Amino acid sequence: MTPLELANRYMEIFYGGESLDALASLFSDKFSFKGPFYEFNTAEEYIESLIANPPKELGYKIIEAYENNTSACLVYQFSKPGISTIMSQIFEVSNGKISRILLVFDTRAFT
Repeated sequence: MTPLELANRYMEIFYGGESLDALASLFSDKFSFKGPFYEFNTAEEYIESLIANPPKELGYKIIEAYENNTSACLVYQFSKPGISTIMSQIFEVSNGKISRILLVFDTRAFT
C-alpha cells in the first residue's frame, strides 16, 4: 500500500467501528505515536490504550490529503458530540508499514 492508502485504512479502522486490533497489521515493529495528550513508543501500547478507552461516536471529513514516497498527511474535520475541530495527522511509512504518527490539533476544543 502507498502511504496515503495506509493512512486511509487507519482512518477506516479507527473511525469505522472495526476491531482496533486490526490496526496492528498496519504498524511497523518500530512504531510511535505522538499527539497533544498522549505519546506511545510501541504499537502495542497505542492499541492497548485505544482498547481500554475506545473511541466512540466519532466522525471525520477529509479536507486535504497529501503523500510523498515515505509519508502521508491528512487534514480533516474531526467531530464527536459537543466537539468539532480541525486535526492533522502525519503518517510516516517504512517498508510498507506505518512507523510513526504525529497528531496535531488545538486542544481548546476538548477543555
